[in-house]
Amino acid sequence: MTRIPSKSEILEWIAQNPTKAAKRDIAKAFGIKGAARIDLKRLLKELEDEGKLTKRRSSYRDAEDLPPVSVLEIIGPDEDGDLFARPLEWTGKGPEPVILMMLRSSDPALGKGDRILGRLTVDKTEHHSHTARMIRRIGTNPLRILGVFRAGSEGGRILPIDKGADKQWTVAAGATGGAKDGELVEAEQAGPKGRMGLPKARIVARLGDPTEPRAVSLIAIHQHGIPDHFPDGAIAEADAATPAGVKGRKDLRDLPLITIDPFDARDRDDACYVQPDPDPKNEGGFIIWVAIADVAHYVTPGSELDIEARKRGNSTYFPDRVVPMLPDRLSGDLCSLHEGVERACMAVAMRIDSHGQKIGHEFHRGLMKSVASLNYQEVQAGMDGQPNEKVAPLMDDIIRPIYAAYEALAKARNARQPLDLELPERQIILDENGKVTSVNFKARLDAHKLIEEFMVLANVAAAETLISKKSPLLFRVHEEPSPEKLDALREVAHASGLVLAKGQVLKTAHLNRLLNQAEGTENDELINMATLRAMTQAYYNPENFGHFGLALRAYAHFTSPIRRYSDLIVHRALIASHGWGDDGLSAWDVEHLPDTAKLISDTERRSMMAERDTTDRYLAAFLSDRVGVEMTGRISGIAKFGVFVRLDETGADGMVPIRTLGREFFHFDPESQTLMGSDTGLLITLGQRVTVKLTEAAPVTGGLIVELLTIDDRAMPRGPSRGRGKPARRKVGSARKKAAKTARKVKRTRR
Repeated sequence: MTRIPSKSEILEWIAQNPTKAAKRDIAKAFGIKGAARIDLKRLLKELEDEGKLTKRRSSYRDAEDLPPVSVLEIIGPDEDGDLFARPLEWTGKGPEPVILMMLRSSDPALGKGDRILGRLTVDKTEHHSHTARMIRRIGTNPLRILGVFRAGSEGGRILPIDKGADKQWTVAAGATGGAKDGELVEAEQAGPKGRMGLPKARIVARLGDPTEPRAVSLIAIHQHGIPDHFPDGAIAEADAATPAGVKGRKDLRDLPLITIDPFDARDRDDACYVQPDPDPKNEGGFIIWVAIADVAHYVTPGSELDIEARKRGNSTYFPDRVVPMLPDRLSGDLCSLHEGVERACMAVAMRIDSHGQKIGHEFHRGLMKSVASLNYQEVQAGMDGQPNEKVAPLMDDIIRPIYAAYEALAKARNARQPLDLELPERQIILDENGKVTSVNFKARLDAHKLIEEFMVLANVAAAETLISKKSPLLFRVHEEPSPEKLDALREVAHASGLVLAKGQVLKTAHLNRLLNQAEGTENDELINMATLRAMTQAYYNPENFGHFGLALRAYAHFTSPIRRYSDLIVHRALIASHGWGDDGLSAWDVEHLPDTAKLISDTERRSMMAERDTTDRYLAAFLSDRVGVEMTGRISGIAKFGVFVRLDETGADGMVPIRTLGREFFHFDPESQTLMGSDTGLLITLGQRVTVKLTEAAPVTGGLIVELLTIDDRAMPRGPSRGRGKPARRKVGSARKKAAKTARKVKRTRR
């Protein structure tokens, strides 16, 4: 007779084998076969009813889990001196988890009763269930300073690097953290003003040489004026926030929503679920659920959190850190849709037909519980026939329906013809010391694309709903290219032997035809980049001017309120227009919509510039030990002062100063985007394959200087020496004629 394990034995086994929690795994572990499986099923159901297990489709997980970010209370050290804490928001029925604190040398001293916000990691041992790293102490919000440390006889001073800042800080001998003279340091205010009236500071992190990669993003934050310190009032409001309940909300906790994010995501603001539409009139159709964190519940109009979020406009992302729009208590905890944790959400159920056309939608303010936090790679691997232990139980009921709905949406996308740019995204990989170890190009998986399509559909639904309800909102606007930029794109296409039709109303389909002509050719990346440069920059506006790039009449951002203030405004508009509470769009919000649109459009550009500058500096640091090395690339830009080369290996842009091109004078033709040698007739055009030698890499500025060695496998000619500043007597128009002749020749060759 088969022995049936006790409930305690089952719970212990699941705790020790969290990735093998399907019923069949449990049965196999205890040798349960045949009719005995019925008894096992009964035991699992009893454990579920008792709240000791929660079912996730065909697998079970411990109901006593904690979210990755939690408020903790220090309960004091044990006899060995290890510091422990307990979770203040524990809702489980079992024993309260014990958490071991993993303190860094820069963390402040903690004592019994102190409350902190901590980042948790499951680490089940005999004495504790989790370990925690301190994010910050609750109720304290010390000012952070970035500057260069100057050592003195009794400690030293910190000289700020902020533009225009002249205030210095004194550092006591015991608060230097071992910093050396000239090092870039991060410090926090340590008390009132000290000797000579200067404020005191305590160094919490040594960042080394200010020119080193680890300092790059911090310098960009300060140079671009990105706020990275939350006011005390905003922190106090975030700390006082408590999880939302189900009252006044649609209960979506039984809906098996999942999140799919990058493997290193720290916040999860969107979840999805797909089910076949049961309506027989919509055969082959689907219902797509998209649930978004309900940030509006915690960030109410006019609050300190709201004022700071509007000021920041958005989160800013760097390779080594994030400057969030909201404090960690919200962005990493209460507003993050962590697995197995109840979270307030704004959800939309969208019905599509078999051709991917949306035929209806409905918004809800709900309470959800994600059944799985997955990453793009493991989801794609599952669809490619290699699911891991976490994905395998979800394949039939959750993953495959999501992909089936995506296939339908792809049909609608193909019919709509949004702009189909394929630009590889660079990923800078850092080691624990902040040094660049590699630069990779991210693969574009179907898992990425399906989430993008779901989010686009939800954003369209939000815009359509608010338009129909005549509600004020912020649209995401993308206008068509200017005639001047289109002419420049046509010149690039013409020089590459391709065609962009003229004399008709421009549609994205026309640009896609150009991109398709270039696909697979040596000019593929060039045409994609040139098309991107021809586009206008998207912005926010209370008026609807459509979205050219997506080929949509109306578009609004709804899906990322944790990191974009525009989405929070749209959430408030939905709340107000549906009558879901008093935390919707306020009269002040409506009155200042134009100002808000301008402000957050500007903060978005500020973040983009800071992120771009940081990437350039990291790449320059990565290449700084390769000065003198030859590299291949393609000419990506031409100006009067020189040539830009996009390097193949890293995607970095190096500049060839015009003075280094040879001894001859070069004519620049802005219309054809060419340089032509006055003596040799050498024609330099966009897209040419080149070999260059790296001659200078400046991490401080992010600049790369390269020397042009070959063009299209031909060595650079050296024209006769001429007097400085004496151009040859050659008609400038000849460069244009030769460029056109070359383009026609290339075109005939490729037919």
